[in-house]
Amino acid sequence: MKARILLVEDDENVGAVTKKRLEEQGYEVFHCTDGQMAWDQFVMRNFDICLLDVVMPKKDGFTLAQQIRKKNDLIPILFITSKSMDEDKITGFKTGADDYITKPFSMTELLMRIEVFIKRTRSNSTVQPAVEKRNRYTVGKFVFDYGELRLTFAAASTSSTLTQKEADLLKFLCENPNKTLKREEILYHVWGKDDYFLGRSMDVFITKLRKHFKPDPEIKLETLHGVGFRFNVPQN
Repeated sequence: MKARILLVEDDENVGAVTKKRLEEQGYEVFHCTDGQMAWDQFVMRNFDICLLDVVMPKKDGFTLAQQIRKKNDLIPILFITSKSMDEDKITGFKTGADDYITKPFSMTELLMRIEVFIKRTRSNSTVQPAVEKRNRYTVGKFVFDYGELRLTFAAASTSSTLTQKEADLLKFLCENPNKTLKREEILYHVWGKDDYFLGRSMDVFITKLRKHFKPDPEIKLETLHGVGFRFNVPQN
């Protein structure tokens, strides 16, 4: 089945060329020229990935990404924009983006990134029951269900729903408890590459996970300055 792409680009020439190249690769592409039109399409249809410009009429890309994330935690969001300042990239990741490409961009690189994200998303959505059993982890007084994106504090019977990226990060930590993990090691396993801006995004998710685990003081997500992190959990 063809993967369906939401392409949001207000420059009609850039949008038309990008759409044509993507369709030549077998993708089904919906090109929108403003943020509101894109949101309307997203609500009406199912997409496999979103390619968003930042500066657009009616609704900017950051606002659109936040709306998309509230509705769908799983879909990959990739910004393609001329805004190349560090703070713009960091804002993009904080709004829920999975990647960020600055213009002018390589079409070959874009196609490779799209392929990686779509493969990852589709493999996550076709988990077999036997695998799901291995996706449950006991972490101190918590139970983490990766398949359901749920972290439950057993002592109080309360639970939180995680974003897909939070769950991906926590799964890797749960598989490597009480070990020193280098920053680049985590980035490669969870994000697929080591990048400064993805590193800043990872720090945001680390902070979120620490807040989730606050009720259990025996669990500590320790920062090892200049090295990486250590997920300290009680030994069974």
